[in-house]
Amino acid sequence: MFLRRRPLVRPVVRPAGAPLPRGALVGGAAYAAGRSAARSARREQDQEEAIADLQAQQAQQQAQPLQPAQPLHQAPQPARPVAPAPAGGQSDVIDQLTRLGELAQQGLLTPEEFAAAKAKLLGV
Repeated sequence: MFLRRRPLVRPVVRPAGAPLPRGALVGGAAYAAGRSAARSARREQDQEEAIADLQAQQAQQQAQPLQPAQPLHQAPQPARPVAPAPAGGQSDVIDQLTRLGELAQQGLLTPEEFAAAKAKLLGV
């Protein structure tokens, strides 16, 4: 059997207070500078992506046709005239109320217009 007589790598023993070897200083500084440059490049790339996203959103908004802003509270419009119920019977009144309800659900009648037309139909 072969036995090694000495270790392959000898430990570097540095006296206390002695300066680090020049290679360690240069290597450490280069490593820190490289990390700093990579961090800066990553921040720069993130900023460029954010700017590109904002420009794309602005272009998309400009491409869409402008829609007029609707006021929060619209003035009530006068109720549309509804034909009075014929004296024929209840089924006609129910049919007309059903039609009014459908118009209100579709958004063609405001709640105030619906209430006024319903009151007119019911004779209240």
